[in-house]
Amino acid sequence: MKAFFKSLFAYGHESNQRLWEAMMEHQDKTPEKSIQLYNHILNAHQIWNNRIDPKAAPFGVWAMRPIQDERVIDLENHAHTINILDNYPLEAIISYSNSKGQVYTNSVRDILFHLVNHSTYHRGQIASDFRQNGLEPLVSDYILFKR
Repeated sequence: MKAFFKSLFAYGHESNQRLWEAMMEHQDKTPEKSIQLYNHILNAHQIWNNRIDPKAAPFGVWAMRPIQDERVIDLENHAHTINILDNYPLEAIISYSNSKGQVYTNSVRDILFHLVNHSTYHRGQIASDFRQNGLEPLVSDYILFKR
């Protein structure tokens, strides 16, 4: 199961890196909404990683940074997730507080699966935003990654 999660996160990481490259290539045309969503993907990834394995003060869920800085944050998030997969049992139960201070518990497996879905969902929104603004969206299907 951990190997499968590593594959899912490799796919997400590659998709994020390719998306960053596309945004850098088209900085003058990239819609602000796409940049906000990209920041949100990376912020949420860092927040969830830190809920499992606290490393640094988390970003705000909708915090904005210059797009130029995002490649490194994605690299750090990916490395942190791989570290989590290498050092935490998927069945481990994590207690955490959400942004409203409510306490919840979930397994590492469920948190990581949520993170994969969350990122994919928002990359889909970015693809739609690209198309609506005259940019060619990235093809980011998981099955193409696995070919």
